[in-house]
Amino acid sequence: MTALKLQFAVNHPCGAGHFPGNPIIPGALLLDEVLIRIATDLDIDGWAWRVKSAKFPQSVRPGDTVHINYTQTANGEIRFECTVSNSKVMSGIASGHPVTNESLPS
Repeated sequence: MTALKLQFAVNHPCGAGHFPGNPIIPGALLLDEVLIRIATDLDIDGWAWRVKSAKFPQSVRPGDTVHINYTQTANGEIRFECTVSNSKVMSGIASGHPVTNESLPS
């Protein structure tokens, strides 16, 4: 298992729109940032991700530090779990492949 960290700024711009007076980090942004961190750690930048599953049991707020734990299975899937203050905020399974000209839509 590999451990990474992700910190969202206290004044992150999404806080103004999601939701005024009670800001949260949108799940899509959290997922994207986590997959970017994992790809960078695995030195697979420029890959396209296929998300098999993602669950968001608790919200992440601006200012939170997200702890990311992930493993890569024998078939190439990435299984990840994210926590804030020891509470699970996201878990999921994803796989990636290099983006090539042939894989882009025409």
